[in-house]
Amino acid sequence: MTFTLPTDIHHRPVAVIGAGTLGRRIALMFATRGGRVRIYDPATEAGQAAQAYVAQNAADTAAHIEGGQPGTATATTDLAEALAGAWLVVEAVPERLELKRHIFAELDTAADADAILASNSSSYPTSQFIDDVARPERVLNMHFYMPPRQPAVDLMSSGRTDRAVLDLLLRELPHYGVFPFEAHRESTGFIFNRIWAAIKRESLAVVAEGVSTPQDVDAMWRINTGLTAGPFRAMDHVGLDVVLDIENHYAAENPALPTGPRELLQRYVDAGHLGVKTGRGFYDDYAQQD
Repeated sequence: MTFTLPTDIHHRPVAVIGAGTLGRRIALMFATRGGRVRIYDPATEAGQAAQAYVAQNAADTAAHIEGGQPGTATATTDLAEALAGAWLVVEAVPERLELKRHIFAELDTAADADAILASNSSSYPTSQFIDDVARPERVLNMHFYMPPRQPAVDLMSSGRTDRAVLDLLLRELPHYGVFPFEAHRESTGFIFNRIWAAIKRESLAVVAEGVSTPQDVDAMWRINTGLTAGPFRAMDHVGLDVVLDIENHYAAENPALPTGPRELLQRYVDAGHLGVKTGRGFYDDYAQQD
């Protein structure tokens, strides 16, 4: 089935569903073309914090994008208000399959008929949670990393996504300072995350087995790669609860994966040490949420 693409997109808002670490960063990137972004979250505090984050960073981020101009972001606890008129809806809720299935069924009913529905899921292909979506041709994965620092984006069809949707996003996303790469077949972990998963998992195993410490692994990583942050610092920024959810998903698909990395993450999660967002993870030098 074909899909009628949204028109007049530069005068219509983008809606972001979820005001967490990635939700607010996604909202920031779409607030760089002088337009409107609406952030939906049932928690008022989370939405307000995301709105403040965009307001604080939009001008500087837009200044680094050709033709960039800071836009505005508003937060709401009313889903219908967030979706009204949006040409693009980006889901950024926790990595829970049933939650995503419920959210997309609701979005398909409540969003404008020509709105593109994208999931920022880091491990689930959209084919797994569109059972109750009447118009699956407008749904796809649009997975962000950690913008604006890491502005690559994976695009992946649900298997039923209209080709024109992918082509539109491949053309338009670079105008917002993000760079899309298409996964040409369904892939758990998409492109870069499949490579990153192997690095992350082996780093966790080295620590779980008592071979080294998070700090030493990161220090060696920095020295040998010339990069500024190692795997453990990066996991702290993502959120250790999110990292654990992703690892559990990989393990469900491949039970042969070692348990040590997940057990190590579970200890931190059980202690409430989730990384930057709680002020402590593998490191404890975070004064506030990044």
